[in-house]
Amino acid sequence: MPTGLTQDAGWEIGVSKTLPHPPDAVWEFIASPAGVALWLGEGARLSPEKGAAYETAAGVRGETRSYRPGDRVRVTYGPTTVQVAVSAAGPGKAVLRFHQEHLANAEQRTRQRDHWRAVMAEVVKALA
Repeated sequence: MPTGLTQDAGWEIGVSKTLPHPPDAVWEFIASPAGVALWLGEGARLSPEKGAAYETAAGVRGETRSYRPGDRVRVTYGPTTVQVAVSAAGPGKAVLRFHQEHLANAEQRTRQRDHWRAVMAEVVKALA
């Protein structure tokens, strides 16, 4: 099976990075309006309620699938599913992970890998 293709979730991509910030600080930013705009899209307002709908300024629609404060959020993003997770990585450090599944093909996986790497760079800059 090619890299990034799974039996259950189709094409997927994940990007993660260890950040020199405590998990609660990373979560606080990721869950804030500025953080949500960075990873989900401008105009998106996320609700922690399962099934709550959102729409970005670009017209992408989705809904909250799960929301565990301080841990992870899963949302649909058009036909795909995006998960953002924060976990402890030692004293004063956190791992931030972006994961997207149900991508259409290898080309979309490559595009989304570049997208999530750029998002990660923006998060690093915002937290600095």
